[in-house]
Amino acid sequence: MKKMLQVFTGFGRKSEDSPEDIIRRIAECSSRMEVDKIIIGWNTEPSVYRKVGDDLHRHGIKMLLWLPVFSGIPDVFLPDPAIDIFGNPLPVPYVDDSETFHFVCPSSPLNIQIVRERYEKFFSSCGFDGVFLDRIRTQSFVSGVSGILSCACAHCRSLFLRKGVNPDEVRKLYESRKDHFFDIASWPMNGALVLKDPLAQRFIEVKEQIIADSVCEIAEYFRCRGLIVGLDLFAPVVSRLVGQNYALITRNADFIKPMLYRRTEAPAGVGYELSLFEKAVPDAVGKIRLDTDAAFLHTQLDVIENLPCEKYPGIEINYDKEIVKTDAGYISESLNAVKAHDFEGAALCWNIMRAPREHINAAALS
Repeated sequence: MKKMLQVFTGFGRKSEDSPEDIIRRIAECSSRMEVDKIIIGWNTEPSVYRKVGDDLHRHGIKMLLWLPVFSGIPDVFLPDPAIDIFGNPLPVPYVDDSETFHFVCPSSPLNIQIVRERYEKFFSSCGFDGVFLDRIRTQSFVSGVSGILSCACAHCRSLFLRKGVNPDEVRKLYESRKDHFFDIASWPMNGALVLKDPLAQRFIEVKEQIIADSVCEIAEYFRCRGLIVGLDLFAPVVSRLVGQNYALITRNADFIKPMLYRRTEAPAGVGYELSLFEKAVPDAVGKIRLDTDAAFLHTQLDVIENLPCEKYPGIEINYDKEIVKTDAGYISESLNAVKAHDFEGAALCWNIMRAPREHINAAALS
């Protein structure tokens, strides 16, 4: 089974690791497992990518730019903020803010143009073979109900209205029903969550369409330049909460990396996102509780099996005593589950530079 490695180079203009250290760690991994792609980003220091890319290409490994999309990453570009249905803008940092998750409007033509301009300004001359689009969603319940009930800026409002959903009526519905706005009629393991109220459900569906249309437009821009396009997605069971509809959003994708994070106590961790839902709207009816064991992992792998693009399920390989309590046994269990589904490969997430060697050993043997 092929492995895709992720390398996080940090925020701002300077890489957290030297290109020589990155090259050494990748070589250590590729000598023990079949590595076909490297996802690397976010910092904007071109020399790092040129040096790493030159080495990767000598060894037949493709280099993909890890590119945040609907996110307020500070640099020379100032994006249009996301606005919730109550008229409040979600904050966007204009200084380095490394550990927070800020999201901007997913439909703004300016924000879509910024993605293109960031690539052209910082990365187009670095020899990338493709892009890996991250943060292609709205905020989750990490910022409470406001994150889910966004974006409702003037541009998004026009798109909602065109599809028969009035954000003002959505706001009134929430104000009258509060937590029960999120009462659930059904929530199967494939993530096709259905809210009881038709207007609430329609809001979720149109948000998915808005996000998918923007992502497909951005993906087409890169594919027209001969670049591979990969997508970072929530696990199917929680994807609808953040506006990711797998069938819609993958239309122009070459591969996907579902974040099947069972041990992550941070955004995109399955248990973490479900706990945020519980805390944000405790009185909502129909919420599910999951045992995120190996059997659960197989249900999520089943969901993506028939998608027409390549699949590289994302498994945590780095460790943190608070955020991601992984171990070698967990990594072996996860990768063996992926192998049983005969996908193209697996992605070792989310920073190979911070993965303990015993975790790399487990991945090499799986």
